[in-house]
Amino acid sequence: MSERFKEHSQAWVTFSYASFAGACLFVGGGIFLMPVEFWIRAYLWIGMVLLVQSSINVTKTLRDNYEGDRLINRLEDAKTEKLIRDVSDPVAEG
Repeated sequence: MSERFKEHSQAWVTFSYASFAGACLFVGGGIFLMPVEFWIRAYLWIGMVLLVQSSINVTKTLRDNYEGDRLINRLEDAKTEKLIRDVSDPVAEG
């Protein structure tokens, strides 16, 4: 019942940050080195920044929804256990 979220290892967290930074670096470098006019590069930079921002927002929203569902399920489980305990305890009726 007291199921705890297993935390990620430090190696996985470091890998996640490094892969995110690498992806941003490579895409940013590709945009910077493109043989196009400045306004086209600026447009692509804005697109990249908005894509990163929306990705962070989506992952945070999904995580918040998951955590909220877990809390609601734990509250419902606790209420159910209390009800079962009250029904099965003959002393509580007396």
